[in-house]
Amino acid sequence: MEKVLVLLLLALAVAYAVPDPRGLIINLKEGELCLNSVQCQSKCCHRDTGLSLARCAPKARESSECSAFTLYGVYYKCPCERGLTCEVDRTIVGSITNTNFGVCLDASRSRK
Repeated sequence: MEKVLVLLLLALAVAYAVPDPRGLIINLKEGELCLNSVQCQSKCCHRDTGLSLARCAPKARESSECSAFTLYGVYYKCPCERGLTCEVDRTIVGSITNTNFGVCLDASRSRK
Protein backbone atom coordinates (compact mmCIF):
# COMPACT_ATOMS: atom_id res chain seq x y z
CA MET A 1 0.00 0.00 0.00
CA GLU A 2 2.84 2.39 0.77
CA LYS A 3 4.39 1.81 -2.66
CA VAL A 4 1.12 2.64 -4.40
CA LEU A 5 0.79 5.83 -2.37
CA VAL A 6 4.37 6.86 -3.17
CA LEU A 7 3.83 6.17 -6.88
CA LEU A 8 0.61 8.19 -6.82
CA LEU A 9 2.31 11.14 -5.12
CA LEU A 10 5.21 10.93 -7.58
CA ALA A 11 2.80 10.91 -10.54
CA LEU A 12 0.97 13.94 -9.14
CA ALA A 13 4.26 15.80 -8.65
CA VAL A 14 5.32 15.13 -12.24
CA ALA A 15 1.91 16.18 -13.60
CA TYR A 16 2.00 19.39 -11.57
CA ALA A 17 5.52 20.23 -12.78
CA VAL A 18 4.57 20.20 -16.50
CA PRO A 19 4.76 23.83 -17.63
CA ASP A 20 1.77 25.73 -18.97
CA PRO A 21 1.97 26.25 -22.77
CA ARG A 22 1.40 29.98 -22.24
CA GLY A 23 4.55 31.39 -20.73
CA LEU A 24 5.46 34.51 -18.83
CA ILE A 25 7.86 35.72 -21.51
CA ILE A 26 6.67 34.19 -24.79
CA ASN A 27 3.33 33.11 -26.29
CA LEU A 28 1.51 36.07 -24.71
CA LYS A 29 -2.18 36.71 -25.36
CA GLU A 30 -3.80 39.94 -26.61
CA GLY A 31 -3.61 42.79 -24.12
CA GLU A 32 -0.59 41.49 -22.21
CA LEU A 33 2.49 43.70 -21.87
CA CYS A 34 5.35 42.93 -24.27
CA LEU A 35 8.77 44.20 -25.30
CA ASN A 36 8.99 42.61 -28.75
CA SER A 37 6.58 41.08 -31.28
CA VAL A 38 8.27 37.68 -30.93
CA GLN A 39 6.70 37.37 -27.48
CA CYS A 40 3.10 37.59 -28.74
CA GLN A 41 0.93 34.80 -30.12
CA SER A 42 -0.18 37.22 -32.86
CA LYS A 43 3.41 38.36 -33.52
CA CYS A 44 2.38 42.01 -33.04
CA CYS A 45 3.59 44.04 -30.07
CA HIS A 46 1.69 47.35 -30.45
CA ARG A 47 1.97 50.77 -28.81
CA ASP A 48 -0.11 53.90 -29.40
CA THR A 49 2.59 56.51 -28.77
CA GLY A 50 6.31 56.57 -28.09
CA LEU A 51 5.66 56.90 -24.35
CA SER A 52 2.89 54.30 -23.98
CA LEU A 53 3.37 50.71 -22.87
CA ALA A 54 3.38 48.11 -25.62
CA ARG A 55 0.82 45.31 -25.54
CA CYS A 56 0.12 42.30 -27.72
CA ALA A 57 -2.53 43.09 -30.33
CA PRO A 58 -4.24 41.26 -33.20
CA LYS A 59 -2.87 41.65 -36.71
CA ALA A 60 -4.49 44.22 -39.01
CA ARG A 61 -7.51 43.16 -41.06
CA GLU A 62 -8.33 44.02 -44.67
CA SER A 63 -8.64 47.80 -45.32
CA SER A 64 -7.00 48.58 -41.94
CA GLU A 65 -3.86 50.64 -41.45
CA CYS A 66 -0.70 48.56 -41.19
CA SER A 67 3.08 48.64 -40.95
CA ALA A 68 5.15 46.63 -43.39
CA PHE A 69 8.10 45.98 -41.07
CA THR A 70 9.77 47.51 -38.06
CA LEU A 71 13.41 47.31 -37.08
CA TYR A 72 12.57 47.52 -33.37
CA GLY A 73 10.02 44.71 -32.98
CA VAL A 74 7.29 47.06 -31.69
CA TYR A 75 4.64 48.45 -34.04
CA TYR A 76 2.51 51.59 -34.07
CA LYS A 77 0.28 49.80 -36.61
CA CYS A 78 0.26 45.98 -36.66
CA PRO A 79 1.23 44.05 -39.80
CA CYS A 80 -1.49 42.40 -41.89
CA GLU A 81 -3.13 39.06 -41.29
CA ARG A 82 -2.02 36.07 -43.36
CA GLY A 83 -3.07 36.37 -47.00
CA LEU A 84 -3.05 40.17 -46.96
CA THR A 85 -0.28 42.53 -48.04
CA CYS A 86 0.55 45.94 -46.64
CA GLU A 87 0.55 48.36 -49.58
CA VAL A 88 3.00 50.99 -48.39
CA ASP A 89 5.78 53.17 -49.72
CA ARG A 90 8.82 51.29 -48.42
CA THR A 91 11.63 53.69 -47.67
CA ILE A 92 14.60 53.39 -45.37
CA VAL A 93 13.63 56.64 -43.60
CA GLY A 94 10.13 55.28 -42.93
CA SER A 95 11.61 52.08 -41.50
CA ILE A 96 13.95 53.96 -39.17
CA THR A 97 11.35 56.45 -37.96
CA ASN A 98 8.57 53.80 -37.90
CA THR A 99 6.25 55.93 -40.05
CA ASN A 100 5.88 53.69 -43.10
CA PHE A 101 2.15 53.01 -42.69
CA GLY A 102 -0.10 51.59 -45.38
CA VAL A 103 -3.36 49.71 -45.91
CA CYS A 104 -3.92 45.94 -45.82
CA LEU A 105 -5.16 44.60 -49.14
CA ASP A 106 -6.01 41.10 -50.32
CA ALA A 107 -2.97 39.84 -52.26
CA SER A 108 -5.10 38.11 -54.92
CA ARG A 109 -7.27 41.20 -55.54
CA SER A 110 -4.36 43.67 -55.66
CA ARG A 111 -2.75 41.84 -58.62
CA LYS A 112 -5.88 42.12 -60.79
